[in-house]
Amino acid sequence: MKHLIVYTHPNPGSFNHAILMAFVNELEQLDQELRVRDLYALGFDPVIKMSDYEAVARGEVPEDIRAEQGHILWADLITCIFPIFWAGLPAVLKGYIERVYSQGFAYRIGKAGFTGLLKGKKVVIINTTGGSLKLYESSGMLDSIRQSVDGGIFGFCAMEVVGHKFFMNVPGATLSQREEMLGQVRSMARALCDSNGRRIE
Repeated sequence: MKHLIVYTHPNPGSFNHAILMAFVNELEQLDQELRVRDLYALGFDPVIKMSDYEAVARGEVPEDIRAEQGHILWADLITCIFPIFWAGLPAVLKGYIERVYSQGFAYRIGKAGFTGLLKGKKVVIINTTGGSLKLYESSGMLDSIRQSVDGGIFGFCAMEVVGHKFFMNVPGATLSQREEMLGQVRSMARALCDSNGRRIE
């Protein structure tokens, strides 16, 4: 299976980076093909511009967008690893989605409305939060995030979300709790390979 990992966190010493490394190391041990796109390390420009719209309309996709679209087309399964910032995506990841998942590539608009163009692509999402599970559940934020990300982004493009894992209250977690979380990450990587991209919990 070909794995594309889109990673988003500004701190290379973060727990998100530990998640990335645990996931990557497990896939490497399982002899999986993989590519990692670290959006901060790449210096990806998240600001969509009028020139992007104009270029896409002419069929002349800007080089940085075309490169990322090539990685998506290559992959069987895309894993997004990122923290929840203000009940949503970090700005650089939001901009990545806006620029890369463009009309004509990720979806089209016709007389019948919108049609997703990335059918057959599988997606896994791994999130960290600063708040507790109780806070996120009682406020409805977990459901809102799943609706806006799983459905509003990936489902809209006809992609199938086969797993969405939240690691809650990371700043308050003990070392042993963090080790347990990383164990779950490694288990997820193995399950994805064993299931060949089918739904995992």
